[in-house]
Amino acid sequence: MAKYRFSSPLSKVETTSDILANRGGLSIFSRYLEQTRIFDLLEVAFGSLRKSSKGLAVWHLFHQLLCFFADGTSRHVSYFDQIKEDPGYAASIQVASEEMASSHTVKRFFRLFPWTTGKIFRRILKELFVWRLHITRPDLIVIGVDTMVMNNDYAKKRQGVTPTYRKKKGFQPIQFTWKGTIIDAVFRSGKWHGMTRGTAKEMIKELVHLIRSRYRSDATIVLEMDAGFFDQTYFKLCDDLNAGFVASGKMHPGVKEHVGQAGTPWREYRNPNQIWDYVEFGYRAGNWSRFYRAFYTRPRCNELDPQINLQFLRPDNVILTNLGTNPRVLQHLAATERKQLLKPKWIIEAHHQRGTEELTHRAFKDFGFEALPFKRFTQNQAFYYTMLVSFFLFQTFKEDVLHDVIPVTCYANTVRRRFIDIAGKIVRSGHQIIIKFPETVLNALNLYKLWKRCCQIIPIIAQNNILAH
Repeated sequence: MAKYRFSSPLSKVETTSDILANRGGLSIFSRYLEQTRIFDLLEVAFGSLRKSSKGLAVWHLFHQLLCFFADGTSRHVSYFDQIKEDPGYAASIQVASEEMASSHTVKRFFRLFPWTTGKIFRRILKELFVWRLHITRPDLIVIGVDTMVMNNDYAKKRQGVTPTYRKKKGFQPIQFTWKGTIIDAVFRSGKWHGMTRGTAKEMIKELVHLIRSRYRSDATIVLEMDAGFFDQTYFKLCDDLNAGFVASGKMHPGVKEHVGQAGTPWREYRNPNQIWDYVEFGYRAGNWSRFYRAFYTRPRCNELDPQINLQFLRPDNVILTNLGTNPRVLQHLAATERKQLLKPKWIIEAHHQRGTEELTHRAFKDFGFEALPFKRFTQNQAFYYTMLVSFFLFQTFKEDVLHDVIPVTCYANTVRRRFIDIAGKIVRSGHQIIIKFPETVLNALNLYKLWKRCCQIIPIIAQNNILAH
């Protein structure tokens, strides 16, 4: 029998006094957070929670929480006890070991948040949104409106955990999405659907006012909504605000009958994978006071599988919009852009792109977690919003810093495995703390360039706006 031997066998295992970091990528993420000045914003908003000069400052705790979410190794608060004993982790996020928070410190911190916490966190999310608007400078702002189920079915005695429409117990926040980020949200119990208490209407009003007052009064706004918001009051609100909407309609019995009897010829819409037949008509349900532009769509066949679908297998849809019925919505766009948005192709594509909202929700769940750790609703609310802020900054970090190293569309776990989980060595030299990486990693990720980018980030300047509220 052949005897196999390694060319460089290990003889024993020993300890080292070197400070090693196994989450070296967090050093650059932590630097990014510092340069955005998000901690100034959080300190102004929540600094009053600190009742004594003893213990950690509020911004210190938020810093460690944001890094905890970006790390994503554990979803348990008890993980803070483990990283508190790791000097390499502390050094990689630019914190002295004695300033690392324990799990008990974090739990006590979340017990301090009042019921009104949601309103304050929402202001912070909106400030982050305005920050990105001023950086990207879009003429057209397309915002998704939807609810997201957070499955806490296994949890025992969680306040606010109730059955959802997906037959799972949990929470069901309303979330507004834009370009892969969540720009506004209201944390709610699972039993509340999208239109409960008119919360979404107030959120639409506030967001449109925010864009027009803090960004540009002539910005074109289009809201994408699913059938959960099928109500004339929402469509009329968009008209009154001169905001566009593309919404899923409901397949009432008279719709198919009307489409079948209409003499309007069917037209064809293609995308790379699918062929759709559609017909345009005017839609007014029940006692509605006005007609809206509508499209009845049905898939004909798939380019990869050209077999035509039988009628009873076709997922027919009705799409409603005020693009074309309210000329004030697109009045500030150039003529060519206005013409483009009025075309049936753009409207149908916008409706199909509602799936990107689901991808944003999926990315958020991949970044964080659905099962929240506390029993009290207020504590879970604060934890959820902290996770939202972390997710927003993680998404902008990919866009601002990592865009040519890792695709922006990658989910959090891919970023963690390829960037966060890199080994580094912490050394002190010339009164400086330096993190050193292997040359292969340094060159592959171009870490010198990424560090330089972190130092050139446009900061968030919004403390006065938070205090004004």
